[in-house]
Amino acid sequence: MKKLQLLWLFFIAIVFFGTTNVLAQEVGLQLYSLRNQFKEDIPSTLKLINDWGITVLEGGDSYGMPEEEFKGLLAKNNLKVVSVGAGFNDLANAPEEVVKKAKSYGATYVMCAWIPHDGNNFDISDTQKAVEVFNRAGKILRDNGIKLAYHAHGFEFRPYKDGTLFDYMAQNAKYFDFEMDVYWVHHGGEDPLKLLKKYPSKFILLHLKDMEKGTKKDNTGHADVENNVVLGTGEVDIAGVVAEAKKLGIKYMFIEDECSRVVEQVPKSLRYLEGL
Repeated sequence: MKKLQLLWLFFIAIVFFGTTNVLAQEVGLQLYSLRNQFKEDIPSTLKLINDWGITVLEGGDSYGMPEEEFKGLLAKNNLKVVSVGAGFNDLANAPEEVVKKAKSYGATYVMCAWIPHDGNNFDISDTQKAVEVFNRAGKILRDNGIKLAYHAHGFEFRPYKDGTLFDYMAQNAKYFDFEMDVYWVHHGGEDPLKLLKKYPSKFILLHLKDMEKGTKKDNTGHADVENNVVLGTGEVDIAGVVAEAKKLGIKYMFIEDECSRVVEQVPKSLRYLEGL
């Protein structure tokens, strides 16, 4: 009888609150976090990820190993690449190849992490060009069952008209979405939580990365990687973002820790997220 009551309560919860809140989030890892470890030993580094209990990844690079061999190690360690990176020029000039690569990994997302520009001179013309490229490539990807997400780095938050260049991108994104890196949004002068609430349908992936308290911020898109700290110990509102992402049904949140202490910090970050 008790089991039937529990099942009934679970059914009611789904009806009233939706499946999103129950099943929404998976915590993964952006493989770039372990780029230095991959240089030393690829098999043991992938095993380390498995030991952490992580099963989903954002990647696309095989770090010098033949790609099929790398994919074999991913399968051996129960690791699935759900999102792959793509360069801006690849999206502009060879989107079909980007589709092919994503499909070869079984990924359903493609992320682009940088818009080429001249030094610190990023303006509306760069933004408009990027939107054109992302919409054109995004249409091709979407027709193949893959979603394109642009990962802002902070220079997109420079003022434009009554808002920012990012506002222009978001308002003109027809065939692409966004991956929020909370560190870079914060570093660029925006509030990640407020931005999620401002564009609730635009963000489909997250990078979770915290910033050492007192870090000097700017909108250049560059910073010292050693400012990456254990989630929940820095100045970014990780708890607020995670809670809002759950409400919005953002499925994948990738820890990205670029500092030299990554191997020590990731397990602590995972424990912090479990506590939420």
